[in-house]
Amino acid sequence: MDVTVATSSGKVRGREDGGVAAFLGVPYAAPPFGPGRMRAPRPAEPWSGVRDARSPGPSAPQPGYTPAMADLLAPAPPSGEDCLNLNVWTPAPGRTGGRLPVMVWIHGGAFRNGAGAVPTYDGTRLAADGVVCVTINYRLGPEGFLLLPDGTANLGLLDQIAALEWVQANIAAFGGDPANVTVFGESAGAISIAALMAMPRARGLFRRAIAQSGAGHHTHPEEIARRLTRRLAELAGVEPTSEALASAAPERLIAADTALRAEMARASDPGEWGESTGGGTSVLPVVDGATLPARPVDAIAAGAGRDVDLLTGTNSDEFRFFLVPTGMAPHVTEEAVAGLMAAYGLDPAAALEVYRAALPGATPGDLLAAVLTDHAYRIPAVRLAEARSAQGAATYVYEFTRATPVRDGLLGACHTAEIGFVFGTLTDPVLGEDAPAELSARMRAAWTSFARDGHPGAAGGVEWPAYGDERVVMLIGAQASAPAADPGGDRRRLFEGVR
Repeated sequence: MDVTVATSSGKVRGREDGGVAAFLGVPYAAPPFGPGRMRAPRPAEPWSGVRDARSPGPSAPQPGYTPAMADLLAPAPPSGEDCLNLNVWTPAPGRTGGRLPVMVWIHGGAFRNGAGAVPTYDGTRLAADGVVCVTINYRLGPEGFLLLPDGTANLGLLDQIAALEWVQANIAAFGGDPANVTVFGESAGAISIAALMAMPRARGLFRRAIAQSGAGHHTHPEEIARRLTRRLAELAGVEPTSEALASAAPERLIAADTALRAEMARASDPGEWGESTGGGTSVLPVVDGATLPARPVDAIAAGAGRDVDLLTGTNSDEFRFFLVPTGMAPHVTEEAVAGLMAAYGLDPAAALEVYRAALPGATPGDLLAAVLTDHAYRIPAVRLAEARSAQGAATYVYEFTRATPVRDGLLGACHTAEIGFVFGTLTDPVLGEDAPAELSARMRAAWTSFARDGHPGAAGGVEWPAYGDERVVMLIGAQASAPAADPGGDRRRLFEGVR
């Protein structure tokens, strides 16, 4: 059945099925091209009549995934100029003044891929559980995260803020409560959320936050960001000016960014490209002193976002997602692991002893995956929780432990392996066949409980304590959920004092 809702830009027609209505591809800002290319988002142009919102809108320009990862990650819809759009799933369409909690998803993809309309992020099941679910697009890659020579920065984050402003202005018409908004996201989406908590312009736009597999450490300082912009312009064959970059075809900048990431992967100095050394991603939020005044974890430690409830966590084997599909794991040597530990500021002999004790029988590839998981994901999440705990701010921490059976079980509880369970989309390719519906029900109950009142409740009947002096983490597995005090504490202590 078709259903119509009025927004601030005009009426939209969605589709209701089984008690949940979906409105797809709704513009929250004007297309970021032409005069708006590489500029702050502008309001969407109003329309007359009723706009069809029954199919996804265009995605932001992006390179897509490599063949090694393509079967694990669903592709985004085709890109197009009108890419600043969002999707709404609601059990209460047209209920003006509605009071359901709102959950706004910010997708991951290393700040260069992804979209709100990826099938895994279908919000139908969450809406059926009693929330209004919103998923958004934002500008990616050079379009969204270059520090331009004229000082423009963090356009992708400003897009996210524009989407949250749209939610404040319009979500009541879909049955949602604008005073009870939770942002949730994974990887780049979670890093974005930590940045939003530190951005003055985002203050008051959300009440709660869920950061999955991403925290507040991953940003570029201004000097690294400017070096990246100059090198990208050189690789694109354009002048290093804001005007020249904004005039270049998106495909040209994407190709240059791909070449730049290849250069970073070959970098021998861990500090050469800051957080991007190693080729994970070239672009990150930029600490420009204006839109993002400080590194998010430092701002949060100083009290930023203290009034925002936070649920954060990681997966047990995050980095196996990157090592196994590429075939790198069997070729890793123990010398390479020791070298990486030294580059991170660890004592290799002491660190290897701790990791071997934690992972009996581990191969060098297993050890490398564990070190990279800790350094890039788990330790940043723990530090974010510690910073919040010191401020007396409500914080809950989880570790997702369910190993996926895909790729012969070698991925473990890898990066992205929790997302389908959060959304209830059990056809997500990373989950494998016969993904346990009970695990999804348990996670959805915790996530939606947190969105309603700031507490994840009892996960599988077990009370979930806040993170504090005992460093309690909720372990969420296929069979049960259980709180644990300082899991992996020996490994955590290795990183104390390491930036």
